[in-house]
Amino acid sequence: MHPITHLLASWTVASIPRLESRDRAVITLAGISPDFDGVGIVAELATRHLEQPLLWWSKYHHVIGHNLTFGIVIFLMVVIIAKQRLLTTALAFFVFHLHLFCDLIGSRGPDGFQWPIPYFYPYLQNLELIWSGQWALNAWPNLVLTIILMTITGYLAWKRGLSPLEIISKRVDRVVVKTFRNRFGAPKQHN
Repeated sequence: MHPITHLLASWTVASIPRLESRDRAVITLAGISPDFDGVGIVAELATRHLEQPLLWWSKYHHVIGHNLTFGIVIFLMVVIIAKQRLLTTALAFFVFHLHLFCDLIGSRGPDGFQWPIPYFYPYLQNLELIWSGQWALNAWPNLVLTIILMTITGYLAWKRGLSPLEIISKRVDRVVVKTFRNRFGAPKQHN
């Protein structure tokens, strides 16, 4: 799936009322962390015309970050930095696996290549998870899911006064919330 869809899904899970901003950010980053191995595309594009291009994206995307070993590293990092350790760590581990599941069902490339998930890498390198029904990255289910997550995100910005932009800038987050509330009115406060 698209990284934005992963981000929205992870932040939606992280937006439960009991968590502070920092823990929401930690959970959201854990949910998009498998795609950190996608930064290799920069080197690959920069060297594509060389005699020996660096195929870091082609070889390592969906390998380095899309496995249980990487998930455990993320889990341990979250244990160290989370304020509400138990809840934040559990949700971070969940959204990490949600990312892998979403990629398993909806990340087929335009050339028909199905991205396998090397879940037990580097220990069982020949064992990969793949689903023959994997839909294309630009298929309607991915689009519908993204629209649903954008709608939930907009609703939470309006109702609860927070959005995923809080991870980047509290000021920008407030502007987004204010924009939603100006457009749709202030939410009713319950006593």
